[in-house]
Amino acid sequence: MNIYDYPSDAASKRIEHISSRSLDFDTKIIKSVEAILHDVKNNGDKAVIKYARRFDSPKLSIESMKVKEEEFTSAYDMVSFGFINALGRAARQIKSFHAQQVQKSWIDTKRPGTILGQIYNPVDTAGVYVPGGQGGKTPLVSTVLMNVIPAKIAGVRKVIMTTPAAPDGSVSPHMLVAAKETGLDAVYKIGSAWAIGAMAYGTQSICPCDVIVGPGNIYVTTAKKIVSGSVGIDILAGPSEILIIGDDSANPEFIAADLLSQAEHDPVASAILVTDSPHLAQKVKDALNIQMEKLTRKETAEKSISDFGAIFKVADIDAAMDLANMIGPEHLEIQTKEPFELLGKVRNAGAVFLGPYTPEPVGDYMAGPNHVLPTSGTARFSSALSVDVFIKKTSVLHYSKTAFENDAMDIIRLANTEGLDAHARSVKIRLEK
Repeated sequence: MNIYDYPSDAASKRIEHISSRSLDFDTKIIKSVEAILHDVKNNGDKAVIKYARRFDSPKLSIESMKVKEEEFTSAYDMVSFGFINALGRAARQIKSFHAQQVQKSWIDTKRPGTILGQIYNPVDTAGVYVPGGQGGKTPLVSTVLMNVIPAKIAGVRKVIMTTPAAPDGSVSPHMLVAAKETGLDAVYKIGSAWAIGAMAYGTQSICPCDVIVGPGNIYVTTAKKIVSGSVGIDILAGPSEILIIGDDSANPEFIAADLLSQAEHDPVASAILVTDSPHLAQKVKDALNIQMEKLTRKETAEKSISDFGAIFKVADIDAAMDLANMIGPEHLEIQTKEPFELLGKVRNAGAVFLGPYTPEPVGDYMAGPNHVLPTSGTARFSSALSVDVFIKKTSVLHYSKTAFENDAMDIIRLANTEGLDAHARSVKIRLEK
């Protein structure tokens, strides 16, 4: 990982290169996904099974597509008691955090003769997509928790999940236990763009969903982008990223480990350190080289660090905060002597991790806040997955005759200004009665 002085031309070019990792919706992929979605929309289960057999599980059938109750029961016998305990602890803490996000409907009667307000209702159905995780070898149980729990807390009546089956038609028992523990209503063994199409449009076996959430590869993300006009989605997530702000008080081994925790995700993941300490910069670089050798996913992390990693030396911590806000990282760690003093200066970040003992993985699995976060600088205008994604807000209006008459002439003036005669007439006719 190279060290750059910031600001400088070299640093600016590196930042621009890292920022170029944003999602690229290739024309060929768009056309391919559009064809798949069209097929699923018109042919339902038949199309879904065709793609599932071709790409995931050759023996899958319409009858075996939905996970059966006995499969859930068997899954519990195949996982450890320790896993169930850890899963339960994570679920409880995620529920506790997201329960704070629930909003209440409200009514305002301050203006005489008017009743104004907003009512909150959950969507009827939600679909959760969970990637297969290297063919089921690395089951993404945290993804199940983070996507299903907010929907359930929002009060969604029916929540379903799709995830690709292994070649033998099975789904990881860890994934099934996680699904059962969250109270999912159904799990279907299908993946990729055809799973998004099935949840968006519905099939003979799968109900259409009002909202679709969950991460995936470029085919899944492209499919979500295409159907987003018809259903709600969470975010269009790009490659993972972390930015750490550190000063002389920071532990270089901690920082190196945290940078690698994101680099191992994907060759195009980004890991950045911003520091005002030349000493820390060099120590982190040295620690990265040592720790890299011990990683199971060394090749992935090495490419990520080489292609999209950087250490930026700045004049002071205020300059570090300015750079962090400009980049708007998915994960922002602040490892300084007084991290809470900097919290008020954070404007653009998906999630903020304060102090040396709050590494990003505690947010991925256990702390409670959602780990589905805006990437590629979209923290400038976007937020983490929350209960709100599954909620509709409906305005409520009532005017008495007196209140109507008080506002009528101003409404008419504004309508006439916009050239909308019928709008004005809708008000005038009531004044004439």
